[in-house]
Amino acid sequence: MKKKKIIYSDLSKKQLENLKEFFIQKKVESMSHEELKKYVLEIISHQINDTIDKEEEMEAWGEMSDFFGEQFEMVILEIQKKYVDDLNDYDKEIDYQNQRLELLERNNLNQEKKDMWDD
Repeated sequence: MKKKKIIYSDLSKKQLENLKEFFIQKKVESMSHEELKKYVLEIISHQINDTIDKEEEMEAWGEMSDFFGEQFEMVILEIQKKYVDDLNDYDKEIDYQNQRLELLERNNLNQEKKDMWDD
């Protein structure tokens, strides 16, 4: 008779938590310094770059602010100065998008006014 394979639902919540903690500890201990740096880089990059909504963006902002401390404002000013042209490009992009939306709305209104029975 084949022995039943153990799955996570066979463990109590406490047992599962302990297994996870044991795995984390052993996994980290088994990684080289270079592997750890690469892994941490991936995690931090994902947390900061892959923000989805305003709440996540604010969390990333807070984390960056905490990290840079009093230097945060200087870092921001340097980046703003370095990429000042990008802001102008962004404004132009928004203008073009707004123009397209206005045209679509106007065209839509014109089409709605036509009676489908009129030829």
